[in-house]
Amino acid sequence: MTGIDRRAVIRGLLSFPVGRKLLAEPSVMDPANVFDFRPLAKAKLDPIAWDYLEGGSEDEVSLRDNRDAFNRIIIRPRALVDVHKIDMSLDLFGTRLDYPILLDPAGGKNCFYMNGEIAVAQAAAKMKALHITNGGIQKVTETGKGPVWWQVTTGGEFRNTQTMRAFVKRLESQGCAGICFTIDIMYVSHRERNIHNRLERGWCETGIPPRDVQGKLPEARNPETAGIFPSRPFPTPTWETVKELRSMTKLPIVIKGILTREDTEKAVDSGASGVVVSNHGARQLDHVGGTIEALPEVVEGAGGRIPVLIDGGFRRGTDILKALALGATAVCVARPYLYGLAAFGQPGVERVIELLRTELALDMGLAGVPSLKHIDKSLVRVRGLR
Repeated sequence: MTGIDRRAVIRGLLSFPVGRKLLAEPSVMDPANVFDFRPLAKAKLDPIAWDYLEGGSEDEVSLRDNRDAFNRIIIRPRALVDVHKIDMSLDLFGTRLDYPILLDPAGGKNCFYMNGEIAVAQAAAKMKALHITNGGIQKVTETGKGPVWWQVTTGGEFRNTQTMRAFVKRLESQGCAGICFTIDIMYVSHRERNIHNRLERGWCETGIPPRDVQGKLPEARNPETAGIFPSRPFPTPTWETVKELRSMTKLPIVIKGILTREDTEKAVDSGASGVVVSNHGARQLDHVGGTIEALPEVVEGAGGRIPVLIDGGFRRGTDILKALALGATAVCVARPYLYGLAAFGQPGVERVIELLRTELALDMGLAGVPSLKHIDKSLVRVRGLR
């Protein structure tokens, strides 16, 4: 500062509570990467909400595998390629996207930020990112004007043909651009952080666990209690259900939760528009490995007939670049934007998307691949293999 004692100004600010808050409060521009958002989100959240966001199932082996598997994939950069312009654009199911990064569906957003689904929809629309929602589809499509897909799981919408047909017609009438059928949640797994915390899912709708003045939680019925034998009130969907769904709509249908070549081939045969290689953020069946490990055999099963998307552990531009090299068409993220949402609301989601998009562009330039069409499996190798 010219003509001003900067230290004196700071001392003056620190003498007032408002000044101390201004100096201590982090800015959405402070984080340099997705990992930097994590402690900021944790500091904002109730510990139970943090465990709900961060936790996996049972031993959380797949949760660790989702990240660890990236370290076994080595990038083989190309030298002296003209990379003065980086093009990350692609066409996906008839929609032109500026970059291959999509926003995955994520439940319980009100645990992290009130009206979180709307905040994410608005951020996605502003950043021109395809958003897969599991909130109120009409409210989301009215609020966020970007392409919005709807996630459907194995619940009541598929109880019979009549309910399925009514569900599809409602989606079409409310501006849904596609259907993401998540197939790996026939039962809710043992998410043991939630069990220990006696987490009631309904708390996520109100936003804050109902602690008393001493900070204690009430004795709540936990819907994920250990030792309850699984049961369903009606039959679960099958591949025949996918065929029936396909016959009801022209909307793109993407099957999320695929981890094998065999199921990819069944998805193609059933009329799916694409698949998402996913282990549900490592929150369902444990010990299934990292999704990036399953990607090559899923790509093989697709055989170029349908696009293959992937999620699970993506935090860096290099992670995305590795998946694209192994055959993914695009990458979906959830926890990264949830960190941004919890820390800063809509601006945090936007910043996370911007950081991932920027990292990917820089990494493509440094790797000598100026566009997505220049990326293939020769760009990577697996550590220890020749």
